[in-house]
Amino acid sequence: MFILVYLWRLCFLILAVVFTVVFGIPAYILSFKRKHYKYCYFFVRLWCIVLFYGIGMRYKFISHTSKKIERNRQYIFIANHTSVLDIMLIVILLPHHPIFFVGKKELDRIPFFRNIYKRVAVLVDRKDARSRASVYQRCAERMKKGQNVVIYPEGGVPDDTSVILDNFKDGAFNMATIHGLPIVAFTFIGLKEMFPFDNKKGYPGCVKVFLEDILEPKGTLSEMKETAYNKMKQTLINE
Repeated sequence: MFILVYLWRLCFLILAVVFTVVFGIPAYILSFKRKHYKYCYFFVRLWCIVLFYGIGMRYKFISHTSKKIERNRQYIFIANHTSVLDIMLIVILLPHHPIFFVGKKELDRIPFFRNIYKRVAVLVDRKDARSRASVYQRCAERMKKGQNVVIYPEGGVPDDTSVILDNFKDGAFNMATIHGLPIVAFTFIGLKEMFPFDNKKGYPGCVKVFLEDILEPKGTLSEMKETAYNKMKQTLINE
């Protein structure tokens, strides 16, 4: 069984290497000018689609709200974080909203990938207080240019795999209140089991994507955070 899992994981790595070159070159060239970011995002999204579907993954979309994501509106997107495929899935879900991530600085060590990553993400060293403090300013600069931000409010993947949903950090909700942007909350079900960080485990399958709510920045930071957390945790418990 382990052999099949390793072969499946190897397939993912081969696809990642090949299509990082195929789509990475135009994405890298287009990433130099901010006005071309939406074209850069097109190739980044193609890369995500090939890798996600190429290893036999798919998703089912379920909405817990009657609210819709408006094509010409700017948002802050949040989701639970359990797998590397979380990043690809949220890009696939958002064809009309070029996004950038608040990402770990450690990932800029990966050769070639780091050149693109630095342009589609705001990097933060969570151990450095100055880096954490400057993240808000750097995100604000991108949001002023019409880009949408994705933040995983747990601040990373919980070390304890038994944790359903870790406590949320304030970052996403602080930005929402400061910039007057709504928060779109997604819950991903299945990736923790299907594509975990443990390379000995995993299998292809259908991920459930729940649109929990679109929270307007009308209440306080703590109210928005509590509402998003409770809705996402309840879905995780129910499923």
